[in-house]
Amino acid sequence: MKRQLSFENEKELMLVGKALSSEIRIRILKLLDENSLCVNEIAEILQIPASSAALNVRVLEEAGLIRTELKPGVRGAMKLCIRQNEELVLHLQQRRGPKHEEVISMPVGNYVDYKITPTCGMVNDEEYIDGEDEPRCFYDPRRTTAKLVWFSSGYLEYRFPNAGIQGSRVKRLEISAELCSETADYDLDCPSDITLWVNGVDAGTWTCPSDFGGRRGKLNPDWWEDKNSQYGNLKKWVMDTEGTYLDGLKVSSVPISGYDLVEGPYISVRIGIKENAEHIGGVNIFGCSFGDYPQDILMRIEY
Repeated sequence: MKRQLSFENEKELMLVGKALSSEIRIRILKLLDENSLCVNEIAEILQIPASSAALNVRVLEEAGLIRTELKPGVRGAMKLCIRQNEELVLHLQQRRGPKHEEVISMPVGNYVDYKITPTCGMVNDEEYIDGEDEPRCFYDPRRTTAKLVWFSSGYLEYRFPNAGIQGSRVKRLEISAELCSETADYDLDCPSDITLWVNGVDAGTWTCPSDFGGRRGKLNPDWWEDKNSQYGNLKKWVMDTEGTYLDGLKVSSVPISGYDLVEGPYISVRIGIKENAEHIGGVNIFGCSFGDYPQDILMRIEY
């Protein structure tokens, strides 16, 4: 049986340390590795007084390294000594306290790489950013102010910092964003297979049924025309020790460790459409001032 020791239980650690600090007690443990013995038998084998054997047995018992049972004997009950542990594991590093959570909000225009096709464009709170339907405009420095971006195929890549989780064990990663399909104006019958990748690993695909419109998004500014895309669905990808989930449904057996969140210089997140997707219907990515949900792309890390 394996026994774990750490700094969290100082008294237990001190008792075990005391028990193992004696040559006699170590020899007793070696004897009990082969057979359970009575105190008198231990004294006889080690050629020590029975009182000394009994004292050392008591120290080992207090440390939980052995247990004793009373066994009927010719001259009354005898104390039978039985070894408890086959393996002791000592953790010298203090265990961390309660779990920590880091929340990172990424503006939808703060992408670092892209590969897209028209229809495409960006807007901020006040106006369109550069021209529509021209992928070259996505290099405009004003893209970082964007509150809504859209494209018909391809992807946008965002890079999230991972400095805060260095030296930690990440237990859960959650990424959420408001998304919908993309076509000219809006179209309630426009399916699109929207995929999320984390550090190049496929984290699951959502088939969005529509480029949603027909009613105004709750956050849209007054100047945004009714004929345009209006809102999306808030989608949530979660990775933990058991696998990967999309809106609570398991979509992959890849656990959190399979995404290499700590090893690289950042955490890469791509949102887009696979080249071989069945439904290539584009993507709208809503920021905190458009659509129905007052958030950008949100990452929560538990470690």
